[in-house]
Formats: sequence, C-alpha cells, structure tokens
Amino acid sequence: VQLQASGGGLVQAGASLRLSCATSRLTYSGFGVGWFRQAPGKQREIVAAITWTTGIAYYAESAKGRFTILRDTAKNTVYLQMNSLKPDDSAVYYCAADPLFDGHSYYLQSRYLYWGQGTLVTVSS
Repeated sequence: VQLQASGGGLVQAGASLRLSCATSRLTYSGFGVGWFRQAPGKQREIVAAITWTTGIAYYAESAKGRFTILRDTAKNTVYLQMNSLKPDDSAVYYCAADPLFDGHSYYLQSRYLYWGQGTLVTVSS
C-alpha cells in the first residue's frame, strides 16, 4: 500500500485548505485511512480517520467542527478539508492506512502500518 499526501501550503489564519492523500488500491475492505499531524517539538497526533468502505469518519476534538475527512473510492483518494485554520494547526500532516481498521482505536498510531510522506501546513496569524 502506498500513500502520497499533498496540498499543504502557507495560508493566513481563517483560511481553508484541502489536503489530499492518494492511495494505491485499498481492495481489502478492512482498511481505514487517517490523517495525523506533527508540529515542531510536539508528538504526532491524530486529526481524523475514515473507514474506507463505509465512509464513517472519526475526529479528534481539535478537528471537530472545522475539519472534514472524505474519501473518493473511485479516485482512491482521501481528503482532509480544513476550514477556519488557526496558527496552532501549523504542522506536517501525514496520511496513513490501517489494514484492520477499528473505529474504537482510530487514534492509535501503531495500528497504521502504511504511511505517506508529510505535507507542510503553515498558518500565519
């Protein structure tokens, strides 16, 4: 499984940005894809995750109400729509795939066996 994240950039506070995660074909129905982020000097943390087959989404508290995770199965792509961005959202964002996705543990990084390279998001105040 290969993943490639893109769409990061420099934006002002309050702006929106959409990240994309292009995946190789996730034919196994148990897959889930998550977005994580890591700010300088901080640990990597979950942002949101989505079940590949059903589209059921899960969000960290920091993302609820501002971020939306979506998937397009025809394009094998997962998106993270980020609205009302804040400087605290600045980080490297990673997408990752969990082959045995369980919504109850969507936040556990150890379950995600496949990782893409990060894409940098910088939000200026």
